[in-house]
Amino acid sequence: MAASCRGLSRVVGVSPGPAVRRVHSGAGGHVKAEYDAVVIGAGHNGLVAAAYLQKLGVNTVVFERRHVIGGASVTEEIIPGFKFSRASYLLSLLRPQIYTELELKKHGLRLHPRNPYSFTPMLEGDTGNKVPRSLLLGTDMAENQKQIAQFSQKDAQAFPRYEEYMNRLVRAIDPLLDAAPVDMAAFQHDSLLQRLKALSTLKPLLRAGRILGARLPQYYQVLTAPITKVLDQWFESEPLKATLATDAVIGAMTSPHTPGSGYVLLHHVMGHLEGVQGAWGYVQGGMGALADAIASSASAYGTSIFTEKTVTRVQVNSEGRVQGVVLQDGLEVRSKVVLSSASPQVTFLKLTPQEWLPEAFTKRISQLDTQSPVTKINVAVDKLPNFLAAPNAPKGQPLPHHQCSIHLNCENTLLLHQAFEDAKGGLPSCRPMIELCIPSSLDSTLAPPGCHVISLFTQYTPYTLAGGKIWDKQEKNAYADKVFDCIEAYAPGFKGSVVGRDILTPPDLERIFGLPGGNIFHCAMSLDQLYFARPVPLHSGYRSPLSGLYLCGSGAHPGGGVMGAAGRNAAHVVFRDLKSM
Repeated sequence: MAASCRGLSRVVGVSPGPAVRRVHSGAGGHVKAEYDAVVIGAGHNGLVAAAYLQKLGVNTVVFERRHVIGGASVTEEIIPGFKFSRASYLLSLLRPQIYTELELKKHGLRLHPRNPYSFTPMLEGDTGNKVPRSLLLGTDMAENQKQIAQFSQKDAQAFPRYEEYMNRLVRAIDPLLDAAPVDMAAFQHDSLLQRLKALSTLKPLLRAGRILGARLPQYYQVLTAPITKVLDQWFESEPLKATLATDAVIGAMTSPHTPGSGYVLLHHVMGHLEGVQGAWGYVQGGMGALADAIASSASAYGTSIFTEKTVTRVQVNSEGRVQGVVLQDGLEVRSKVVLSSASPQVTFLKLTPQEWLPEAFTKRISQLDTQSPVTKINVAVDKLPNFLAAPNAPKGQPLPHHQCSIHLNCENTLLLHQAFEDAKGGLPSCRPMIELCIPSSLDSTLAPPGCHVISLFTQYTPYTLAGGKIWDKQEKNAYADKVFDCIEAYAPGFKGSVVGRDILTPPDLERIFGLPGGNIFHCAMSLDQLYFARPVPLHSGYRSPLSGLYLCGSGAHPGGGVMGAAGRNAAHVVFRDLKSM
């Protein structure tokens, strides 16, 4: 154990320590009686929306119920000396316009791109190999082909064509992320002028059609079919198919055999990190540093941001229009508009007076699919995992595979499906799918010298356990022990390196971060809850049935992930509406 780690007690299931970052209150240090706009929640989408509105001249305030900003993009020192990206843990999907327009680099955002980006070690029996095989993928296509050729020469040849095929679909869908969906309500009810304006929103869809061209039916299958069906048409080797399939199910209560899982994969490969298509990276200082940079940009424009200020109710005037919010301490804050980055369920079922919303609307919101398979485990260790398939360096320094998303129990798609089937029956997976990341392999500021922080994104774990059991301390530790046993099989000695751990089951993710059902996307990224229908049909353009109330979080188009698009898009919709008042 490194000298600086010897004094750290080994603890399991620790209570969170103080947050790494707090945010100072806005200009003047006190809440004013009136603003142009109120934003509920200082998650990354709420902060992005506030920054754009303030930049456009709209006097904006953000109220955050927790003591730290960032929502699920937060850095917290759960174990003394170890700083964790406690919920979200990787960056790729952040829209490049936001990075540039809000000058996030100027406001302190520093990134650590990963290359290689994916490592899948095998658990192999007596194969005659002294070292188990593994699959390491990165940005070097020739090297990727060498890696894949261990399992299939045919797949090695097909991989570049598959990448180009998927990239074409990404290029087609990408513009749809940066604008509100087509306003179907305008086509049905509004004036001829408004209908003509609504036609302009068809442009991204028409552009997508032109890019896909005659291959549109094939690409339609990618969006609607099970990802296994898509991958089986390209590849024969299970390690490659399972590795690619993880992006189709991560964060989703779906199997690789579930129709529509292809879109979830697409959602996770359409990012840009400092100009590199599909790249993922770590944020220097943890994901909370991203929230800090956005908040710094927003504050520079004049946005007021307050923590430990819980909004309990949206205020509505006698004419049925939003007039502000009420805080938990009883303070009433007036505003022309209210934007909520909270989930649709919290926004419309808890914060909004029900008499001002159509019953059919609230019923649809209450029926949203929020199932989550995720248990996040944050781990402090005193040395790097030593994988049988890629032994550590003699001095224990990080090697290229340590910076990757390390996929365990992912040798074949059947393992992923079996893990899903366990959870369908109300049981935590016997062999959970594990995405293991070690951000301290690239960012030494996160842990003491010689030590590391590890993020375990695991599934499948149901929100409600079978047999009337609950996620108490015993159940949580039993599941975490099972995950650690799995890691131990790939990297002997792992369990002995653990200094402490923080276990977040779906109910914990709901309670702490306001994620309904523990769902990292606020509601499932299934085809029936996307684009025109996110969160519900006829209300996909950030506006709600209540005049002056808008949705700007992951439950709005284009969905979850640390993208910021919902916040940016909503801000522009709100600004146009304010100009027409």
